[in-house]
Amino acid sequence: MSRGARIDRPRRRCNLESRIGERPVGSGETSVVTLLLIIHSLLAVALLGALTHQAISVWWPATKRTGSFVSGLRSVPSMSYTNAIILLFCLTMIPGAIVYAEYRIVVRVMLQDYRMYGPEGAFELKEHLVAIGLGLLPAYWYYWKQPAVKDRASTRAIVTTLLAIIVWYSFLVGHVLNNIRGFGS
Repeated sequence: MSRGARIDRPRRRCNLESRIGERPVGSGETSVVTLLLIIHSLLAVALLGALTHQAISVWWPATKRTGSFVSGLRSVPSMSYTNAIILLFCLTMIPGAIVYAEYRIVVRVMLQDYRMYGPEGAFELKEHLVAIGLGLLPAYWYYWKQPAVKDRASTRAIVTTLLAIIVWYSFLVGHVLNNIRGFGS
């Protein structure tokens, strides 16, 4: 073989049409996955809002509430969000775990066929971060159960911020991947 000669290798082709043909769009299974994805997204938005409110109120507390939007955002009762955030985190994971099989079998393969390794890697990182977030929930609950203790205030703020960053990252990555694949397809 001469130097610089090119070896022609067969390229892997995206066989998306045949995969779509196996399960027609509009079938019962597709609509269940779509419904679960909608529920997962709505729960994620609620979790995102609660964690964002709590993180802002921890790092930038309001001394008194004025009529402004920012003051209202900062003056939420942080302690009251704790159990709701834990519940929302767990409830958001349930439909996400069910839809995960569809991602692994269909969407991830499509991303690999189109050589979209960035979004695929971002989702892989999301999986790990959500697992870390699930592991942080007991510490989060422990540090929020007694908010009056001043020496735990910085730990409470850091754990809350870590959870907020994980949820924001997960939401944005999930949204981008949903846009790449196409909703309900």
